[in-house]
Amino acid sequence: MKNSITILFSLLIPFFALSQVSSSEKQALKSLYKATNGDAWTNTWNLNTPVSNWYGVTVENNHVVSLQLHMNNLDGEIPNQLKKLIYLKHLNLGFNKLSGELPKSIGELSNLESLELFMNKLEGEIPESLVNLKKLKVIKLYSNTLEGIIPETLMSLKNLKELSLGSNHLTGTIPTSVGELVQLEKLILLDNHLEGHIPIEIGQLKSLKELVLSSNNLTGVLPFEVARLRHLEIMMVSDNNLEKEYVTVTGKSTPPGLQIIPEDEGMIATDYFDD
Repeated sequence: MKNSITILFSLLIPFFALSQVSSSEKQALKSLYKATNGDAWTNTWNLNTPVSNWYGVTVENNHVVSLQLHMNNLDGEIPNQLKKLIYLKHLNLGFNKLSGELPKSIGELSNLESLELFMNKLEGEIPESLVNLKKLKVIKLYSNTLEGIIPETLMSLKNLKELSLGSNHLTGTIPTSVGELVQLEKLILLDNHLEGHIPIEIGQLKSLKELVLSSNNLTGVLPFEVARLRHLEIMMVSDNNLEKEYVTVTGKSTPPGLQIIPEDEGMIATDYFDD
């Protein structure tokens, strides 16, 4: 009898080893594979093997926590079923051929820390549902065809360190509440259709290292408060409708080679610095 139990237990071990994630999580991944022409991916999945063996998938404690499929020839729309990956922390589908709108259901991935969907063909508006992703540190949606305004609700994501929305078709103004993103290190909004003044509240972003607002329709002047950002390494505001011309700032001095000439002129000048 004991030998029979031992044999049965031995036979069950491989079965449990294969059952690493729930059926709903596995089905969510399969939905992505089907919706984005998985058989034509650069690195395909063998759906008959354990999920932990699938390219770009990281499994911890029997749950999918990371999906890294950038530059993998995904072609199609992001399926709503992806919301079933409720333990997902990192989603990187950048540099592919994804089209359609960014699903509102992305806002149900409450554990998400990084959302990287850059360099695709996504369209429509940035969904307000992203406000539910309180753990988000990184949003990279640049180089798509997104339109509409920058949602005010994004400014409540207090853990954000990077907000990269450049090279889209965004309109409206930069929300003044951007100053509430106190941990922000990168604000990259270049090559959109943004208008209005550069908010003085940007001066509250004490951790900011990169400020890239070039190629928009911004007016007014560059707020003097920007010169007080002690960690700023890159600043680009050229190709706007500002009242004065500003050269690109790049460097790592403190502040980054900024020279106010003079304050009432509102101009910032700099040399280029090598690393």
